[in-house]
This record gives sequence, C-alpha cells and structure tokens, in this order.
Amino acid sequence: MDKMKHSIGGALRNRSESKSNRSSSEDQREATDEDTMVIEPEQGNILLHIISQLRPGADLSRITLPTFILEERSMLERITNFMAHPDTLLPMPSIDDPIERFVSVVKFYLSGWHIRPAGVKKPLNPILGETFTCWWEYPDKTRGYYISEQTSHHPPKSSYFFMAPHHHIRVDGTLKPRSKFLGNSAASMMEGISYLRFTNRGKSKGGEKYILTQPNMYARGILFGKMKYELGDHSYVRCPENGLTADIEFKTKGWVGGTYNAIGGSIRNERTGEVLYELSGYWSGEMTIKDTKTGQKKTLFDATHAKHAPPLTRPLEEQGDRESQKLWKSTIQAVHARDHEVATTEKAKIEDRQREEAKRREELGVEWKPKLFRRVDARPGSCEEGEEDLEWIINAHLDTKTGPEELIERILSIAPILPGQVENSEQDTRRHSFQYHERTSHQAAGQSGHGHLHASDNLIDFDSRPPSTAPPESHAKQPNSQPQQTSHQQTANLMDDDNDMSHMNSQMSKMNMHEAMVPEGQKPLRRADTDTSEVDLFVDAEG
Repeated sequence: MDKMKHSIGGALRNRSESKSNRSSSEDQREATDEDTMVIEPEQGNILLHIISQLRPGADLSRITLPTFILEERSMLERITNFMAHPDTLLPMPSIDDPIERFVSVVKFYLSGWHIRPAGVKKPLNPILGETFTCWWEYPDKTRGYYISEQTSHHPPKSSYFFMAPHHHIRVDGTLKPRSKFLGNSAASMMEGISYLRFTNRGKSKGGEKYILTQPNMYARGILFGKMKYELGDHSYVRCPENGLTADIEFKTKGWVGGTYNAIGGSIRNERTGEVLYELSGYWSGEMTIKDTKTGQKKTLFDATHAKHAPPLTRPLEEQGDRESQKLWKSTIQAVHARDHEVATTEKAKIEDRQREEAKRREELGVEWKPKLFRRVDARPGSCEEGEEDLEWIINAHLDTKTGPEELIERILSIAPILPGQVENSEQDTRRHSFQYHERTSHQAAGQSGHGHLHASDNLIDFDSRPPSTAPPESHAKQPNSQPQQTSHQQTANLMDDDNDMSHMNSQMSKMNMHEAMVPEGQKPLRRADTDTSEVDLFVDAEG
C-alpha cells in the first residue's frame, strides 16, 4: 500500500491517471498563458460586489473572498515551493569559493517562483495553530524535512523550518503576508524573512547565514479585463559574513510597454561597492547572469522546462485534525469540483469553529502558544542574536555538531513527518494537562491568573470578525455530505450574488478607478521601475 500520499488537490487532479506520489505543489502545465484567468459572468458579479464594499487601501484579510479564486492548498504548504528544486538546493554547501557559493544561492532562490497554479489563485489562509509537515526523497537516498505552523492569525504569520541534515542545509523563516486592494489589482505584500544556513561553513553561530526576502504578489484585472498574476518589487539575498548582496527586481508590466515576468538585478560586494554580476531574464523562463569584468553572459536557471520535486506527506488517515491537508479536505474537494456553494459552506464551518474556540479560550483566561515553535531569543550572545525579525523559531535544540542521524532523530521527535509516526509523549502530555486545566478552570471562575494554551489543545483563535451564518460543524465528520444552506447564508459568505447591480455600479462609479487610490491623510508609497521609470502607488489600510 502506498504510504506516501500528497495533497487532496493533487490527488484529485491525478485521479484518472496513475496514482503517483505527487504533492499539491502544482503539476507542470501546458497552457500558453498560465498566469491568466478568465472570469465567468457570475463570478465577475461576485467580485464586483466585494470590491464595491471596499475603501481604497483596504485590508483584504478582513474580506471573505469567493472560493473560485482559492488554490487547493494552504499557505503553509505553498511555502514548500521554496525547497522544491533539489538540483539547485543540495550542491550549494559543497562549493568552496564564497562568491560562487553566493551565486548558487541566488540560483536556488530564483528557481522556485515558476511553481504556481494555472490562473490567478490565492492559497487558503491557515488558521491559528494549523500545521503542515512533509519530506523529500533525494537521489542520493537522503531526505529533507519540513515543519510549519501558523503562529499568528491577525496579523497572519506562517513560521517554517527545513533541514537536509546530510547536506548541511537549514532554513528558518516566518512569512507575514498583507493583502491590499489597489484599484483594479489586489496585492499580497509578502513581508517576513528567511535565514538559510550552511552548517558546514562560516564562523557565525549555526553556520554561514544568508538572509532572504520575497517579492510581492499581484492579481491584476480583478474589476475589468483578464485577471493576471504578477510578481513585483525588490527582494534581497544577503550574506553578511562574506559581504555579498543580491538586489533582485521582479518587474511588473506597465500600462504602456514592458513585459510580464521579467527580472533584473545585480550582485555586489557590500564592502567595496563593486558590482560583480548583473541578472536579467524571466522568472518563468530563462534567467541569465553576466560577469561585469569579463562581459561573459550565461544561463543561471531556465524555468521553461524545469521539473520541481513536490514534497511527500503522510496519509490523511494518519494526520491530525489541525494538519493542513486534513483540516481543509472538504473545502479543497469542493473547490476542485467547482462547487463553490459547498466550498464556501465547508470553509465557513472551520472559521465558525475557530471563533467559538476563541470565545472559550477567552472565558478560560488562557494564553495560546504555538505547539512547534517558540519566540526568538535575540538577546546579545544568544543563538538567535540579531534575528528578532524572524519572531518564531522551531522549538528544538538541533546541535549541528552532531551527526546527521542524530539530527534526523531529533527532527522526527518534533512532530510526525513520516508515515507511521504518531505524536510523541510530550505532545500527549500537553494535551492531557490542558484538558485537566479546562475542567478545573470553571471551578476557579472569578480568580485571577492566566494559563497557557498550545495549538494541540484545540482552542484556536481564528479572527475577530463577527461570526458568519453558516451552520456549525457537527461532532460526527461526514466528508461526503453537503450541508444545506439558506439563501441568507449564501449571501453572508459569497458576498451576495444577486442580479440587481445598480447599487454596485453606483459604488464603483464613485471609486474613480483611473485615479491613484490614496486614503485621505496618507501619503502613498511610490515604486519606480528601473527600466521604464513608471511609478506604482501603494497605500496602507486606514486604522
């Protein structure tokens, strides 16, 4: 029996094909314009109604988006795109020359952006305490391991850890996306940071460290025209120990001229200011690197026919209720079947359940804490000195001086990753101790003091929005059932897909889409394209 299962979305796509071990990282697509999505009339009406209720610069994380633009996986799983090219990942630590090693890091960094679903899709927002784990099988019979958890919901923060012990590679990161409405576009401002370490290199604690940031993501044409997916703005790769920096610009297409998916940038010596290499090309195609001294230009990475390595996951029946694939199973099945009414209902069940659990947590006076991650200790002399931007780090001591087998044993003790694994005794103890605390807290009502609540304790703060009118989930799970929903309930979750567009048109006409959308009293953030000098305006939500 095949123990290496993958995401529900991937399994559904491959149902009529051979049952292979592919995760929900997207399959290679043959579409010539895979970043474009044509909106059906009824879908466009829903989008228009949502947008008509927004003020310029509004925070989209507070808006329930229609399910037809959802990707068939959680953000925690989508982050694995970052590690999905072993051919660029594994050779890096073995390169002796520090400049060549840095170039290999840039190549690795650029190799994952082509992995995306067809059209314009947004991954599911993880709930607080949601987890996702997986692993990769490498050609040399070694493995890479990934652990992630949603460590905050408002604002959203996805913390993750990756390690390939036999190859001396470790990654720690926290992603902090902020969704914004920008007129005819919606943007995900991908804040956060990643630390890539080579544990066999460098003089700093934990090994030679590389600091990476991400480009922002844009959905163009959400009001008129075809919807289009773009990456935009500057991102950076830095190695403080060797004094090297790569400034990479993901270029967005302007109103006049320009092209989609282009990149540009340079690699320079921070200490001397010398530009060593220039970068150009397309993140969805061929990217080139030019030596500024010799003028030699060569291919850095070609994504045109690149095949990524999707991660492997445990079977659904072995996963816990808070693990991404099992948590969102019914929602993903409905999204894949394009049954958006059922998808909305299933998604609302999870959201409503989290609000109820948040209410219980408040009544009990307990403080929620992540199960797998802890706060970064950025004090002078500590292991994470100067890494306060990371905020959360895996809650385990992984001494890189020990052998790979011992590291693997320690990683597997953090959370179940491989088939057949079960929660360890420490996690069970946490759950049982909280259940006792919950029983006794009611007896101590009126007394001061707060306890701590871990993700495994089944009390999760989802968000502060008022509850939807979707029915609560029953204790007995029935994945194949399709709960009925009244017309009023559909309105609450699909933002009212009625036929009377007069009010929406009135609201849209007031928005002056041709003008820069800037909240009153705020100055816009301007970004100029280095080639075209075109200026984009970005604004933050009020309040």
